[in-house]
Amino acid sequence: MEKFFINGATLEIEIAESFFSRFRGLMLRSRLEKGRGLLLAPCNSIHMLFMRFAIDVIYLDKDFCIKKIARNVLPWIGMSFCFGAWAALEMASGEAERLKFAVGQKFQRN
Repeated sequence: MEKFFINGATLEIEIAESFFSRFRGLMLRSRLEKGRGLLLAPCNSIHMLFMRFAIDVIYLDKDFCIKKIARNVLPWIGMSFCFGAWAALEMASGEAERLKFAVGQKFQRN
């Protein structure tokens, strides 16, 4: 886990950099805690097959600047993409709103 900072909040982020860890993503997990997320890098699209809960997906460029926010992507039927994104940060549904994320904001990494 690594710490990321944005809007005065500290987030605990798991990094998925290998093919297998990106492929597995959050599949088969039962939930994701508030303030935690999974960063898939490199990644510009996600699917929701075998997922048990909805998520928010925050697409980032290489400078950790938010390019797009996909809110409440539904399990099993959802999918999302962002051309030009370098990474996708998956968080529990509602976290983007709760933490007041907006396109153009930048995450700081410890």
